[in-house]
Amino acid sequence: MSLVLASSSPRRRELLGRLGLVADRITAPDIDEAPLPAERPRDYVLRIACAKARAVDHAPDEVILAGDTTIAVGRRILGKPADEADLRRMLALLSGRRHHCLSAVAVIDTAGTLRHRLSDTIVAFRPLDAAEIDAYVASGEGEGKAGGYAIQGRAEAFVRFLHGSHSGVVGLPLMETRALLRTAGLPLA
Repeated sequence: MSLVLASSSPRRRELLGRLGLVADRITAPDIDEAPLPAERPRDYVLRIACAKARAVDHAPDEVILAGDTTIAVGRRILGKPADEADLRRMLALLSGRRHHCLSAVAVIDTAGTLRHRLSDTIVAFRPLDAAEIDAYVASGEGEGKAGGYAIQGRAEAFVRFLHGSHSGVVGLPLMETRALLRTAGLPLA
C-alpha cells in the first residue's frame, strides 16, 4: 500500500513527515476552488478537500490524502489573496478580531471509500496598524496563503490566542489526518 499526497504544498509534506510518513507520490489536483453562491465556509472547505482527493488518478493499492484550509470571518470565506490590495484588505479585516481557520482532510482508501474530517481552530489577531500590515505585505509571506497569512512565519506574532489545532492552521490537522490514515490501513505508530 502506498500513499499519494494530493497537494503541492511543502507545508503539508512537512506536516506529514511529523507523522513519520513520506508520500510515495505527490500530485497537485487541478480543480475549481471558487466558492459556490451562498456556500458556508465549513461546507466549502470540506467540498474542496473531497474534490481534490477525487480528482487524483490512482492505482488500487494507493491511499489518497488531500486537504484544504480556509479562513472564515463570519460567513465570509477568505481564500488566497488575489493581489497586494486584497491581502491588505484581509489583514485589516482580521486585525483585532477572532476568526476561524477551517482545515479539512479527505482520504480515499484502497477500497475507494472516501472519509473526511474537519478541524476548526479559533485564532484571534491583536490589532495591527497600517505599518505592520504594509511590512507583512512587503515580506511576500502572505501570498498564496488562505486568509493572507502564514502562522508558521512572521504572522505568528499577530496571534493573541489560538484555540484548536496549530497544524490545522499551517495546513494539515495532524490528529484528524492520523485517524483517517489509520482507518485507511496505513501503519502508524
